Amino acid sequence: MATFSQAVHHLRNSDASALLAEMQRGIEKEGLRCTTNGSLSQQPHPRALGSALTHSSITTDYSEALLEFITPVFNNASDTLGYLENLHKFSFQQMKDELIWPASMPCILDGELSIPIADYGSSLLGQLKHAYRHGLWHRYGRTMQAIAGIHYNFSVPEALWPELQKIETDESLKSLSLQDYKSVKYFALIRNFRRNSWLLLFLFGASPAVCESFLTGQEHQLNKFKEHTLYAPYATSLRMSDLGYQNNAQSSLKVCYNSLSNYINTLSEAIDTSIPAYEEIGLQDGKGQFKQLNTNLLQIENEYYSDIRPKRVSKNGEKPLEALDKYGVEYIEVRCTDVNPFLPLGISEQQIHFLDLFLLHCLLEESPELSEEEYNEIQSNQHKTVMEGRKPNLMLERKGQEISLSQWAEELLEQMQPLVELLDDVYKNDDHSSCLQQQLNKVHRPELTPSARYMEELEQQDLEFSEFTLQLAQRHAEYFSQQIAEDISEELKQEATRSIEQQRLLEAESLASGQSFADYLADYLKR
Repeated sequence: MATFSQAVHHLRNSDASALLAEMQRGIEKEGLRCTTNGSLSQQPHPRALGSALTHSSITTDYSEALLEFITPVFNNASDTLGYLENLHKFSFQQMKDELIWPASMPCILDGELSIPIADYGSSLLGQLKHAYRHGLWHRYGRTMQAIAGIHYNFSVPEALWPELQKIETDESLKSLSLQDYKSVKYFALIRNFRRNSWLLLFLFGASPAVCESFLTGQEHQLNKFKEHTLYAPYATSLRMSDLGYQNNAQSSLKVCYNSLSNYINTLSEAIDTSIPAYEEIGLQDGKGQFKQLNTNLLQIENEYYSDIRPKRVSKNGEKPLEALDKYGVEYIEVRCTDVNPFLPLGISEQQIHFLDLFLLHCLLEESPELSEEEYNEIQSNQHKTVMEGRKPNLMLERKGQEISLSQWAEELLEQMQPLVELLDDVYKNDDHSSCLQQQLNKVHRPELTPSARYMEELEQQDLEFSEFTLQLAQRHAEYFSQQIAEDISEELKQEATRSIEQQRLLEAESLASGQSFADYLADYLKR
């Protein structure tokens, strides 16, 4: 492969550098609806927001109370956040006496059954989505599914790929079709991301504490703060820890990121392999309600909890792995981003700039295949960072040798400097050099990280996790009370109406088909 310096040099000295301004990103941001006293909402998805099954931008994730906002793809950060802000403003206009919880770890929960599973109506597709969530409940518990996060979808412009391919030194890469080359390079990005994603957890992790109601009846090793708050002193992202899991079945699943075919094969095997623990759960209860889609290690590929995924927009109802196999990788989805409770949108423009910089560095840097030893190092480094990332002199492991988190972080950020200079030239501003300096400041002063700031505020204000986060929720609600532009509001109202009608049509089609859900599920799993 071409080296990082060769790639940057080529881009700097050719017209291809302008293509970097066309990098594309989209955001999927989750947030729990809660009451004004900080408890989980028990109300159904507001009808004024449309159908969660068919709306293009406002839906639900696991729970009926877990909103998910989805932006289209944009080629600049401000437009992405502007669209996300409009979705929030519109939603607040339609919600009655409810707030959006601004943290990844949940609001006050009244036991597992207080978390309502998302309802998608009576269509066969809606029943499938609901039954899949029942499976997650029986396998992992509902509580874990109430955690919120931000998914960051990223791709580089199509015209950049031939430019990168022409400077490859490996003839086998030069001879690939452009789509196969894209898939190879996106998997190279993914491998480097997994090697270095601990850095993102340190810099942007924002969940060092949790309400004790999240862990009721579970064993844990967290410390207690006040009466109802649990925390780990140096934690960065409890969301990305193993808290909340009641089943370790996935811990044995090692998905291979060395090639698209290996990735598809390892996940496909998990989807096709029945395991005793899930056979014991059974498929249906006494009333005929499906308890899970099947008894396999994964019901479907989306059940695999990973910090990053290769993605392809599916066509004609194709499954995600089927689409990847047919057409190759189209973009990647970063899944390790906490919701920053201090920010109304949970993410800032500066953070987007750094994510773009980080991902572009992962793409252009050399990326050897992952060995089992390195795979295990990655798992260990991630665990140490989420639980102890701010601990002074914390040591990680790199290629069998110990290295301090701070030293490794400095090295990585310094390696990005040539790319920063290139991006500043392309965008004709200093946004990327500024965001890089702010990340270096966090490495030198961990008290500047969101996780440290959150714990400092808790201690200074002497508040519970639920009390302080509720204050932030109320502050953000005031921010979103600003008037939304009339044309945007009308557009979202029309989309809500359209989505409700589309769900009605799907339900009518399902009823007219006469097909039972059991038969529909069997057909779906065969495909």
